[in-house]
Amino acid sequence: MMQHGDVWRGVDLLAQKHGLSASGLAKLAGLDATAFNKSKRTSKDGRPRWPSTESISLALAAVGEEFTAFAALISGEPACVLPRLSTKDLHAPQVFDQNGRPVGKAWQNGSFPVSFKRDHLYVLEVHDTSLEPTYRRGDQLVVSPHIPAQAGNRVVVRSHHGDVLIGLLEADLNSSIHLKSLSLQHGTWVLDRHEVAWMARIVWLSQ
Repeated sequence: MMQHGDVWRGVDLLAQKHGLSASGLAKLAGLDATAFNKSKRTSKDGRPRWPSTESISLALAAVGEEFTAFAALISGEPACVLPRLSTKDLHAPQVFDQNGRPVGKAWQNGSFPVSFKRDHLYVLEVHDTSLEPTYRRGDQLVVSPHIPAQAGNRVVVRSHHGDVLIGLLEADLNSSIHLKSLSLQHGTWVLDRHEVAWMARIVWLSQ
């Protein structure tokens, strides 16, 4: 259960992370300079006061952090930092190596409160409605190019032509793979094995 003291500790740690005091963070967020002061954390009769969701949102925006990073500060667990790419950049040249691992400067770092122990994981952030109703804009898909995919798994597939598809692996045969679209606008793609450069499994979803 989230505790009053944990949330305020998260505010203090967020400020410290960016070289600020609690009042400095408040001013940077456009709030009253005393909004995060220790004197504001309890009422005159001793009841706990909680920061508003609006003030937390403004503070995170001011320092360029996501709520997942703040959640990690609250829990006391270190955030897991993974390379992140918008799905609009999937077809850009030189964002993956031949094994489906991130390369190049298009990637940014994203923080997650979940501790992932696998190497080479990365995040694809959905930027439009093309994957609805399965995934929506803003969803973040954690992908592993090394965990084997089986029929029934959701996967990312890149062809030797540079096309990148995200779908449900219906069948993985010696000669072909059958990939069902996650959108209602498409059906099932059938790709010959020699067309597939690599296939990576979607292992986690952050909404």
